[in-house]
Amino acid sequence: MSGYAIGVDYGTNSVRALVVDTATGQEIGTHVFDYPSGEAGILLDPRDPNAAKQNPADYVQGFLESVRKAVAAAGSHAGFSAGKVVGIGVDTTGSTPIPVDRTGTPLAMTDRFRDTPAAHAWLWKDHTSFAEAQEITRKATERGEPYLAKCGGIYSSEWYWSKIAHCMRTAPEVAEAAHSWVELADFVPAYVTGNLDPDTCPRGICAAGHKAMYSETWGGLPSAEFLDAVQPGMSRFRYKTKAVPSSHQAGLLTAEIAEKVGLPAGVPVAVGAFDAHMGAVGAGAATGVLVKIMGTSTCDCLPAPLDQELPDIPGLCGIVPESILPGAYGLEAGQSAVGDIFNWFVKQLSPAAYGNDASAHAKLTDAAAKLRPGESGLVALDWNNGNRTILVDPLLTGLLVGQTLHTTAAEVYRALVEATAFGALTIIKRVEEYGVKVEQVVNCGGIAEKNAMVMQIYADICGRPMKISRSSQTCALGAAIFGAVAAGAHPSVEGAQTAMTGFKETVYQPISKNVAVYEELYTIYRTLHDAFGTKEWTGSLGHVMKDLIAIRAEARKQD
Repeated sequence: MSGYAIGVDYGTNSVRALVVDTATGQEIGTHVFDYPSGEAGILLDPRDPNAAKQNPADYVQGFLESVRKAVAAAGSHAGFSAGKVVGIGVDTTGSTPIPVDRTGTPLAMTDRFRDTPAAHAWLWKDHTSFAEAQEITRKATERGEPYLAKCGGIYSSEWYWSKIAHCMRTAPEVAEAAHSWVELADFVPAYVTGNLDPDTCPRGICAAGHKAMYSETWGGLPSAEFLDAVQPGMSRFRYKTKAVPSSHQAGLLTAEIAEKVGLPAGVPVAVGAFDAHMGAVGAGAATGVLVKIMGTSTCDCLPAPLDQELPDIPGLCGIVPESILPGAYGLEAGQSAVGDIFNWFVKQLSPAAYGNDASAHAKLTDAAAKLRPGESGLVALDWNNGNRTILVDPLLTGLLVGQTLHTTAAEVYRALVEATAFGALTIIKRVEEYGVKVEQVVNCGGIAEKNAMVMQIYADICGRPMKISRSSQTCALGAAIFGAVAAGAHPSVEGAQTAMTGFKETVYQPISKNVAVYEELYTIYRTLHDAFGTKEWTGSLGHVMKDLIAIRAEARKQD
């Protein structure tokens, strides 16, 4: 069935709607809505750097405005009409749970709690619940519960239950008023289809499996006894509905919403999922194909066949059936900061010669690209916002080793880029240790598209070709693919991918002489990674600085 699908992509700072031809993948209309609340859409707390909330009203306004204007933009394309839109898909950040009342209305959208931070959406990057996450991990281990087996063995402060427990302890009035908590990925489809009842609204397997310890292996969510052992009374927030993949329909677009966005009522809306997982689909994820969604943070997604035995992999954010592709396990990993690290350096530490605005990135990149691998004598750890994979520890911090009085800004900038690539390689090595091969790497996002230096460094450090997704809006494209599949415009997600996705011509190939140097540097990175990030490490760091000097000297011999 020919037609058009709309993907609605909720990011950290904005929401984008994209209109896509289901037959060709041609993107014919788009619009970005910046969240108006807080700082770049984030409600911060100057007393607590771990806090990050969002106003749910921004999500509603964002859907209405972005979809309406994307449809209007598509109107100039020959052959398009609103009546030809066959389906809508939604992806969001996560875990971004929202406390809601009995009707499914976010508490922050009521008069009583409009100005109460804890009543707003708890953005994925809110780390205030690190103690609760540690407690969940400890309780599950002590009790011999299986719940951590599918999420890497360690529960995260970024995730669903730790945030709910923290709210119950620090904002009991919000917790008492909440009938339930709904992930943003589930809230938006529920809102636009009129299925807001938190007891019956569709819940996506992506959010449930990766962040809420949901698995059919143990009958769904963790038991009431376990949740109450973590925080008395928390079990009342268990939902009873079966979590389903995004190839399912969440419902049909209501007449009220349809009129506001310029579409006919009754358009099928797919069950929601996280941005990275749908971005992986939009970038062509398949067995053996790892997709890196590169932005302020990075999420790595890798499907693996459901019909093959797959071991539990420590440190991953989840191994969840059908969270990426139907009929496949979805493996998720990632880094808590990538672009954020580069932005931090530019904003806080960049010398006047480079400036501290967006142009500084280009200037620093030009200077850093002239450096050879190892020439700086530096190595860094990429933990400026904690470690998401494989250590799963938000209390880890960044590190730079090898500085001298001659160290330049460009050298530091390159070392930070290299650190994020070393972190990416650590993830690849972990999944391959457990028998999951990574044969190809596909990258998407602004960094992948715009910064050739970063991509070449990633190719050299990871020792694999780096491909770039054809679409610059892979998350929204993936959401549109699921909208098309849920509507029946394609019989399968794989068929939709064949028709609607592709790669750019440029492929970054590893350069053998660079690979050899980076193998030496990675040994040092991994020593620092284990020394500062694990309790088990034993040894000495006395050789690290001298090894870096030796590598630097060898690199500079080529001058």
